[in-house]
Order: sequence, then structure tokens, then C-alpha cells
Amino acid sequence: MACSPVRTRQQQLANTKQRMGDHFTPNQLLGRTHTIGCVAVEITQKCNLDCTLCYLSEHSQAVRDIPLQEVYQRLDSILLHYGAGTSVQITGGDPTLRKHSELVDIVAYATQLGLHTALFTNGIAASRALLTQLANVGLNDVAFHVDTTQEREGYSSEKSLNAIREEYIARAQGLGLMVIFNTTVHNSNFHELPMLVDFFVRNASVVSFASFQLQAETGRGEWGARSDVVDPMTVKGAIEKAVNKTLPWEKVRIGHSDCHSYMPTLVTNNSVFSVVDDANLFAQFIEAFKHIQITRQHGKGRIALAYAKALLMQPRWIAKLVKAVFQKLFEMRASLVKGRGRIHKLSFFVQNFMDANALVQERIDACSFMVMTADGPVSMCQHNANRDDYILKPLSYTNARGQVKRYEPLSERYKKERYQHDNIIPIRNLSDREQNDEQNGDQNGDQNERAASSNQLTGNKIS
Repeated sequence: MACSPVRTRQQQLANTKQRMGDHFTPNQLLGRTHTIGCVAVEITQKCNLDCTLCYLSEHSQAVRDIPLQEVYQRLDSILLHYGAGTSVQITGGDPTLRKHSELVDIVAYATQLGLHTALFTNGIAASRALLTQLANVGLNDVAFHVDTTQEREGYSSEKSLNAIREEYIARAQGLGLMVIFNTTVHNSNFHELPMLVDFFVRNASVVSFASFQLQAETGRGEWGARSDVVDPMTVKGAIEKAVNKTLPWEKVRIGHSDCHSYMPTLVTNNSVFSVVDDANLFAQFIEAFKHIQITRQHGKGRIALAYAKALLMQPRWIAKLVKAVFQKLFEMRASLVKGRGRIHKLSFFVQNFMDANALVQERIDACSFMVMTADGPVSMCQHNANRDDYILKPLSYTNARGQVKRYEPLSERYKKERYQHDNIIPIRNLSDREQNDEQNGDQNGDQNERAASSNQLTGNKIS
């Protein structure tokens, strides 16, 4: 159930609350402080890896990049549906395979709209120079996908892949970006989860978010469905084994309870402590302060100021929060002393994606993770299960010069092959020249379009 586009924050929140249904529980963030968890914008279908659990289509590698103006239109739609501050995943495929100048323009445009941007990449082409460029135009987060499903040559285990993770941490460090790592949990790497959690804890001074995405049978991946050893409960248990304590899961809800589990923690001296222990207190807090519609996009200073003013209006909460903070600091006291008072934030997220042939409508309706398409937002699981319906659809768009253009996802030479080999287009690597031709598409001969697009970014008012 995709929500209808509306213009006021209260309408957006009301739409979210309605579609959450029975999952609008007292500790549910969606419908109170958030209109959505995040929205993905796929700016390319191409990838430089072929993961064994890839969610892309067999046709993806042949699909032309959607036009820059269509990307802007989808970002506009996110603002209209969900409002400023919405977390937007700039993704694909791998977004770094799009022309870097266009990728920078996309992030800059999203920033102008007041959206919170995150680059989702396997990191291969995400150089320090590119990340610096993106940070300079407003990129907020970078999420690196690294795990054994990628079958990177010379890296046969998650432990060996820590060398790549360390390299990516160094690339992003000091740029003001929140660093995220995405790990696909599957039958063959489940036993390494405690080691991975320990790695993220030891690097919590830079890594702020560790997302564990459970194996699902969807897309072109060859491995299929997971075994019973991998489920949300066992993954949470592996995290708890690594931190050597039971964690209070489900105190904070984001979306459907069968889809996501969110665990915000604090790390000091490599010891992990939960942030939210009392679900009732948390529920009372988000209800009392739901009028504060301010997000990470506004910066820590403005967030702190907004809550400080609100606390002055509700002074009874000052005592409650002081008590909760004191209790947490007392719990952390020994580790705080050993860690010389240094505290880092590290959140764990468990994502339980659905198999393509086992979609549950209730979970789709209450989804917190959308993909923005030409026709509006679609649940990520639904999108992956029916990807060709979205990526192979031709569309008309208006370019930066006001000309109506036609976008055809597949070039003529691929269309000739489309209905051969059981309707499957073979994945093959394009030469640099071919790839450039594909990316340019119908923009060939229109030399002024990028200049006009640049003018839109720098001179035109965004409505």
C-alpha cells in the first residue's frame, strides 16, 4: 500500500500511521517521528560484481541508466510523499558506476531538497577522492556492502574480508560521513557473525551502523532460500554472543515486527551497552515529543536546541531523563573509566527480507523500506520480486531544456536478443566506449543538456 503524495507533515504522518495498522504500537517510530524508514533511488542497474545472492534482475546489466532528470523527479517525489529529512539511499546496482559528475549532481540536488543522503556501494569504485567530492556537496552517510556472497578474489571468509573493511574505513574516515556496513547473512557465513560484530565494535569510533540482511530468494542470485539456521532470532543471538550480554531487542520499533529489528547501543572500551531499556518510557517520550519534527539532516546542534526548548515546556521530563542517564552511566562506569570517558554510538539492524515467491501483503503494507519508481514508492521486497516490471518500463521525461524525451531501458541491439535464450539477456561486461554510449543514450547530439541541468542545481528555485 503506497501512500498518496501530500504536502503537509501532519498528512504524511497520518498516512504512515494508517498504513502501519496494528503495527502502530506505542514504541513505533513510523507515524510519530518518521514518515518512513528510508527510500531507495536506483540510479543505475549496472554492477561490477555478481553476488551469489544478488537482488538484481537477469536483465539489469543491459538496462540503460535512467535519465538525470528522471532521477531528480524521483527525488522530488520522495520529498512530496515523505517530507524533508527523509533518509534516501542512492543505490543501484552500484551507484559509483554512474558518471561521477552525475552522481555528484544527484547528491547535490537531494541535499538542496533537504533529504538525508546515503551512498550504498560495494566500495570498489568509491575512492577517497569521490567520497570527498560527495561529502562536499552534502552526502551524509556511506554504506559499504562487503561479504562473502561477492566472491571477491583472494577473500574466502568474512575474517579475510576485514582487510577490505579496514581499507574502506580509512577511505571514509574524517570526511564527516556516518559509516555503515551491510552484511548479507547466509548459511555459509553465519558462524562468523560473532567475529564480525566484534570487528564493528572495535571500530566503533568510525563505524556507526552495522546492518545484517538475511538471505532471501529473490533476484538473479544463485543460492536461493536460506536454511533454518539463519533467522532473526539466531542472528540476534549471534550479536549477543559477541557482546557477551543479552540485549533488549524490540524496545524501539521501525516498521513491521517481522521485517526489522533495531538495536541502538553505546560502545566504550569495546564494551556494548543498550540505549533503550524501558519500552514504556521510550513510548511515553516519543509521544510527548512527537511534535518535534526535526531530523539528522538538521544537524546535532539544532536537534539539541529543539529538545532543550521542548524540555523547558515539559520540565517533568528533565528529572526522568536525568535519572535514566545517571542509571546508564552507572552501569557503564567501569568501562568508562578504562575507556577514558570515550563513548561511541553503534547501532545494529537486522533486516529480514521476504522471498520473492512468499510475499506477505501485511508486511508490504507496513513496509519501512521503499524504492521510488516512476509510478511512486514501492516496498523493497515487492520491487525485488517484480524488478523487471519496473526497470524495463519505457517512460517519457522532460529534460533540462524543457524537451519531452523518450527513455528506452534497452538499446536496439539488446532488444534483438531479448526473446532469445528463454527471454534472458546474458550478463556481459561492456567496454568503456560501449558503456559510455549506453549511459549517454538519447542525450547524444544534445550538448547543452548537462549545462542546463547544472543551471537548475545552482540557479533555479526548487518547488
